[in-house]
Amino acid sequence: MYVCLCKGVTDSAIRHAVQSGVSDYPSLRRTTGLGSQCGRCACHARELLTHLSGEQPTADPELFHPLPALA
Repeated sequence: MYVCLCKGVTDSAIRHAVQSGVSDYPSLRRTTGLGSQCGRCACHARELLTHLSGEQPTADPELFHPLPALA
């Protein structure tokens, strides 16, 4: 299944990257190029990476953009 249409990255490519030692989203992004154009794949790619690596999800400052405070 394609995870990133812009760069043609599949779930198999992400699985292979994890097996090769990739364990965090910034490394996955550098390795595969996913998330570098439209960014729609970032959430799904991160979830898949977390699932495959067996780690607990954490807040990634690269993806976290807090809402402005309401006055």
